[in-house]
Amino acid sequence: MNWTVAGGVRSRLLTGLALGGLVVAFAGGLPPCLPSARAASQRPNILFILTDDQRWDTLWAMPETRHRLVDRGITFTNAFVVNSLCCPSRASILTGEYSHSTGVYTNGRPYGGFPAFNDRSTLATWLQAAGYRTALIGKYLNLYGGTYVPPGWDRWAALEMDPPLGNYYYDYALNVDGSIHSYGHDSADYSTDVLTAKAVRFVRHTRAPFFLYFAPWAPHGPAVPAPTDQNSFQHLKPARPPNFNETDISDKPSWVRQLPILDTQQIRALDHYRRAQLQALLDVDRSVARLLNALRDTGRLRDTVVVFMSDNGLAWGEHRWTNKQAAYEESIRVPLVIRYDALSGQPRRVAQLALNIDIASTFAALAKVSALGSEGRSLLPILRDEAETWRRRFLIEHRTLGGSSPTTFCAVRSRRYLYVAYRSLERELYDLRTDPYELRNRAHDPTLAWVRRRLRTQLHALCNPPPPGMERPPASRERHGVPAFGPDDGAPARSAAAPPP
Repeated sequence: MNWTVAGGVRSRLLTGLALGGLVVAFAGGLPPCLPSARAASQRPNILFILTDDQRWDTLWAMPETRHRLVDRGITFTNAFVVNSLCCPSRASILTGEYSHSTGVYTNGRPYGGFPAFNDRSTLATWLQAAGYRTALIGKYLNLYGGTYVPPGWDRWAALEMDPPLGNYYYDYALNVDGSIHSYGHDSADYSTDVLTAKAVRFVRHTRAPFFLYFAPWAPHGPAVPAPTDQNSFQHLKPARPPNFNETDISDKPSWVRQLPILDTQQIRALDHYRRAQLQALLDVDRSVARLLNALRDTGRLRDTVVVFMSDNGLAWGEHRWTNKQAAYEESIRVPLVIRYDALSGQPRRVAQLALNIDIASTFAALAKVSALGSEGRSLLPILRDEAETWRRRFLIEHRTLGGSSPTTFCAVRSRRYLYVAYRSLERELYDLRTDPYELRNRAHDPTLAWVRRRLRTQLHALCNPPPPGMERPPASRERHGVPAFGPDDGAPARSAAAPPP
């Protein structure tokens, strides 16, 4: 079977993903406004907190977030992203669409970044049209820059990311409502604090209903903690899960096999990086508290939906990998907590598969508007504890750029299995119930042949991969009738892969 590409057409409504239920300023001068309790009760305020490169297993390091969100809300223990990279994930959050619909596969040109994103129909435009006051404060999309303010946003304070700096804790610039503001290296310029002050002001002085998209840079690397947190976690124990610096990778695809085993110096650097990321999260944790205090002080906490999430996960040496982009659990799994006092009862943990493409549908349902083109599902039935049926699997996409790792793939993740099909003809299959650390690739295990056939069929129905070459950027909006992968039964490729990142 040949899998073909449908370009990056966001205007179309996809109908082929029904399987498994998949489709379905700031600086001063703002006058204070009294919140409208009636409007908030009918359509709640929405506070969306999106961290950058935060692993799902790091909420323990955020006491305020645990106490005020986890202990009073709903924690999704199986939350994932459908493309584990910053810009594609954020494009999916804003639209509810997969990368094959947004056209944003990567962080850079020509198949990603801000230039590849169609911003005419997003969460912001839907909610603004419904009467919401909207604001984005923090990171928007990679390669975003200039004085342009996308449609749908009443207030805008976005990090300038073109050209990319690599670090946005100090010495950065913000586009504040179309005007560029530069920040230096003083403690007062620490970006999490600067962005939080703007977000708090928006909450305190904006009428209801409002939608605030708060996206600090933390804990993205190279992680830099706030000045008050530089000595935190001094006695942090190293993380050494069974798949850390995996010794036997002979069953892994070639892009993993070419990764050298981590040496002592690299492991020491990883341990330092992990600690720095946790330190950077402490200031985000205080930001969560400040935002919730602002909601409480203005009498709007009960009528506000607060959602905490990360744009993707990150590997800390699992399978020798120290990045994201892979289909492994460390890359695709993210924290997701929702607190909505007016709807939720007792705090609880839920096991349904929740995705970043569900955010748009959920917010649209809260605002009582249509989520045009969204391929996700509203999480409201889960919040109400009324979800009788739910998805059993989802698609993961990745496209490589310039020979980087991992190789281009499509994958299907069910509640029990992960099946990955690479353009290199290599395959991976893991039974996550018996092998949660994905140590044993069973793609060629005859005892799981029936599982492999079933997942292969599902993947062929879901996958809409990018074209194999770079010759047709998504802006062409053309359909491509070229085969993207070879036969599923091909022998694993053993050719040399790209050098490690």
